[in-house]
Amino acid sequence: MERLPPTSFKFELYQWHKSFGITILLLSFARLSWRLTHPVPNLPETMKSWEKAAARFTHIAFYFLIFAQPLVGWIMVSASTLGIDTVLFKFIPWPHVPGISPSEGLEDFMKQVHHFLAFSLIGLLVLHIGAALKHHFVERDDVLARMIPMVKRKES
Repeated sequence: MERLPPTSFKFELYQWHKSFGITILLLSFARLSWRLTHPVPNLPETMKSWEKAAARFTHIAFYFLIFAQPLVGWIMVSASTLGIDTVLFKFIPWPHVPGISPSEGLEDFMKQVHHFLAFSLIGLLVLHIGAALKHHFVERDDVLARMIPMVKRKES
């Protein structure tokens, strides 16, 4: 794959992209810590068993993706033959993944995985939003209200 010389603007966008990716990775550890120390609320009894299974799968898939996506990106950058340093938010130097040597093959593979995970995350997010809206407007239960505190809970 031929590489075009990056423009200054494109370089800045990549640096911001990497900054937000690493930030998401670090926040994901905080989120996982929260989940491990706080019980998961019970799903409504009115939900069908397949819906409960789909909800559990979706949440597990989200946790997988919020860790895998930035890790794959970090490996991709570390394997890059361009050797461009990552500086988070133009201020904090961020190291490459230890033990990863520059490799165009590994970089290209990780780029493909990064794209696949991005589209998987988008698809899962659309599915999740659709399910939450279905519960709110069709089922008229408190599923959406449990996720968004500003949403009014139904009267019991």
